[in-house]
This record gives sequence, C-alpha cells and structure tokens, in this order.
Amino acid sequence: MATKLLLTFAICRLIVTVGLTLDPTELLRLGVDGQLSVDPTDLETASLDFGLLTRAEPLAVLHPSSAQDIAQLVKAAYGSNHMFTLSARGHGHSINGQAQTTNGVVIQMSGSKGGRGLASGRKPPQPRVWARERYVDVWGGELWIDVLMSTLEYGLAPKSWTDYLYLSVGGTLSNAGISGQAFNHGPQISNVYELDVVTGKGELLTCSEEQNSELFHAVLGGLGQFGIITRARISLEPAPQRVRWIRVLYSKFSDFTRDQEYLISLPAQPASQKFDYVEGFVIVDQGLINNWRSSFFSPRNPVKISSLGADGGVLYCLEITKNYHESTADATDQLRVVFLLQEVESLLKKLNFIPTSVFTTDLLYVDFLDRVHKAELKLRSKGLWEVPHPWLNLFVPKSKIADFDKGVFKGILGNKTSGPILIYPMNKNKWDHRSSVVTPDEDVFYLVALLRSALDNGEETQSLEYLNNQNRQILRFCDDAGINVKQYLPHYTTQEEWMHHFGNNWDRFYQMKMEFDPRHILATGQQIFTPTFPSSSNMASW
Repeated sequence: MATKLLLTFAICRLIVTVGLTLDPTELLRLGVDGQLSVDPTDLETASLDFGLLTRAEPLAVLHPSSAQDIAQLVKAAYGSNHMFTLSARGHGHSINGQAQTTNGVVIQMSGSKGGRGLASGRKPPQPRVWARERYVDVWGGELWIDVLMSTLEYGLAPKSWTDYLYLSVGGTLSNAGISGQAFNHGPQISNVYELDVVTGKGELLTCSEEQNSELFHAVLGGLGQFGIITRARISLEPAPQRVRWIRVLYSKFSDFTRDQEYLISLPAQPASQKFDYVEGFVIVDQGLINNWRSSFFSPRNPVKISSLGADGGVLYCLEITKNYHESTADATDQLRVVFLLQEVESLLKKLNFIPTSVFTTDLLYVDFLDRVHKAELKLRSKGLWEVPHPWLNLFVPKSKIADFDKGVFKGILGNKTSGPILIYPMNKNKWDHRSSVVTPDEDVFYLVALLRSALDNGEETQSLEYLNNQNRQILRFCDDAGINVKQYLPHYTTQEEWMHHFGNNWDRFYQMKMEFDPRHILATGQQIFTPTFPSSSNMASW
C-alpha cells in the first residue's frame, strides 16, 4: 500500500508539473510495483553527475527491471501532449549533465539490481556468456567491471576497454569507449554484434548489421539521441592471465609521438611482434610520474622532471603492456615466459626513450584493467574524488599534434596541473564510419584528455574558474592555429555549435533523430535538440 501511495504521488506530481494527459491508473500499471520513485535520495543522486558542473531537477526516477519497463514509460512520454523528457543514467560518470533532465524522468539503468523500488523482486537480466560463439549479452546498465567478472569465469574477456571499468555498457557505447587497446581492436563500439534499443517512440527494437542497421549504427556513438540501449551483444576473446606493464619516459615530443605511431602501425602483425596496449601521458614541470590513474612507481622513489632534462619543462610517458599466461612448473609454460621477455626486449629496442627510464611491473590481467578504481578508493578516503571535474577530451589530427604540444603542453598549461593528461594515437580504420562518432579526417588521430580536478584549497590554478577558463583558452588556441579538433564526450550549448561539430554528418544525424525520436524527448541534457509538442507546426527545433 505504501509503495502504491508513493507511486501515486509521483504520478500526480508529473501531471501537475508537466500536464500529463494520461489517466493516472494507466501510469500506475506502468510503475511495475513502485519502480517510479520520488524518494529524495533518488532525486538528489539523479540531479548530479561526476562533473559536478551542472545541477538538474528531475521529477522522478525510474528503476527498471526490464526493457519493457523502459519501453512503456517512453511510450507514455511520446504520447503525452506536453513536455515530458527522459534521460538514461548509468553510473553517472558524465561530465556536463549529459545524463540529466529537468522536468522529466531519469531512467536509472545501473544499480537497479539491489536498488530502490524493486518491491516485486524483479531485477534486470544477468550477463549471459556464449562461450562457444565468444560473445556476451549484457543489460545496458551493466557496469564493465561486472561484465569482466562474468566473462572471466569462462576464460574470456571483451577486447576493447575504457581505463575506468565502473561505467555502464550503454553509457560507453553511446560515446565510443576508448582505451589503449583501441589502436588494435578499435573502440568498444567496433566490438558490438547486436543491440536492443528503446527508441524515442517507445518501440523496443533489435538491431545489428543485418537488422535495423540504420538504428544500429546511429545508436553507436549517438550520445543517447536515438534510443536507450537495453541489451548489447559484446565480442569476446580468450582472456590472458597476467600483464607485463612497462613505462618509459621521453624528453622529446617528436621521439615520443614517432614511437607511439610506430607501435600502433603493427595491429596486422602476429601477437609476438606488437604490444597489446599503447597509451601515453604528459607530465608538466615538478609533476610526479604517479597520479591518480594508477599506482605504478614507488612513492619512496619519485621521479622528477628536473632530473631528466625535459624539453620545455615537460616529460612524456609511454605506457605499454604485453599480455601472457601465468607460468607453471610445466616446461612449456616456462618457455613461453622466456619468449615473452625476448619479445618485449625486441620491441623496446626499436624505441627511442630515455634509456635509464624503464619501469616494469607484472600483475594479474584483472588488476591491470581495474587499476584506476584502486586509486579512486584512495582519493575517496581523502575526500578528493567527489569534486568538480572540468575535463576536456579532444581528438587531435596527427598532422597538428606537434603544434598542439607547443601551444598547450608547453604554453597554456604552464608548470602546474591538477590531474593526469593522457595522449595516445588511434587508427581511423579501426572505427566504423557509419557510427555517429565524429573524428578528425586523418588516418591517425590522437586522444588528448585533460582529466583535471577542481579543488577548493586556495590555489588559484586548481580552482574551477581557472580550469574552465584554461579549457576555453585551449579551444580558442586550436581555432586560431587551424587545429581541427573534435571533442570526445562533446559538450556544446547551441545547435549551431553541434552542427559545426558534426559537419557533413549533421544532415544524417538530424534525419535519424526525426526517425527515431521525432519529439526530441531523449537525452535532452546533451542540449542538441529541444523537445517539441505534437501541435507544433514545425517539428524541427531550430
């Protein structure tokens, strides 16, 4: 009874606020035993995200236990005569309110397994591994860490990752999903066989290369604009047991990029002649090699830039790994490890890093993939995790990366930073041009990710205002220098800016929006389209 009273209150609030024309008893049936929540804790959680840069005021939160729950709610919103927006939220790791909505309902995709409102005891489906076929079917709100743990039981794992595993499958597939494996396997969206999607009309459709292919490619990297991913079929490969993790340092940017570009040119080579993961990061003056991304070097033996003769006060770190299986007493296994060491040594000899800067460690494959989470726990304990994150993620064309280094790393950033700065190249031929993701029009482009945290500690260079201004300065520099960057996890506030972002792809993007979410009720936090009314003479929002 209490559950139904709470649900009735939620529905009445929606009716009063947005003028919902459905009969309340219809929405009671949609609630599925109390999954529509107006609990203050739920609303507070849904009003914020990891960026802590924006705040929304959702009217309610839906905790779905199935794709049908989502489809029913979206269909109700689509059929309403008044604005009633919906936003899917995974782990809430968005930066600029992309998973938020005001005057609408947040669909909490992750955390529902033991979450609020599941009075019926129903839960979203568990991952289902098809070992012989080498793929796994997972709920859209499943976290990648749980996908990994499920597939490892069968000795398998997804091929492509993000650096942080506590992200939802639907969330990363709506953007791209990138890490150091992307040069070899492509982003996560290049490793999907099939999706179940609830469109903005409330239709639950299965899509793939062969079935509803337009929706399939539009949703991958589509920023949640065309539908909500409720199931994804992810490609798997045999999982290694251990990782040899190597870091080397560079003082010259030209050497650093030349070696990175050489290493990502090897995906067609046998496994013995290439690394399995290639990333890099930038260290500005007085920075330590360690940062929150990983605990690698001993804090008792910090490496300072000043001791290595950095060019322009900047060092560059190449991070590479080689996967292998754990050695046993078996002579064959021991021989494999010997060969592994020889392979690593042979590859390193072709690189031009500072000879004395080689740092190596060995660890379990799962521990390497989950390396950022361990650092997260340390920062949480110090109150340094839940702070504003004015991140800036850019795809920079290879032809302009040296200009970017000179103008940003050695120029705008100065000699201090408040978080890691990632930089590594990717091969465009590993990205499917039919997806919605926009990348530079060159065969090789770099991710540059400034993952800074704003701290209220009296340091001007770590304040939110300073970092936001610096981000704007970086973007202005790129415009002035003719560096045609594309934002990853893009954030714009006007449709004109979005049209510029998509360029020649805008017409297709707009056409897909009109086909699959004609009322523009999904993912309004992206600020690409404005919700429309059935009575509007012009269904376009611009």
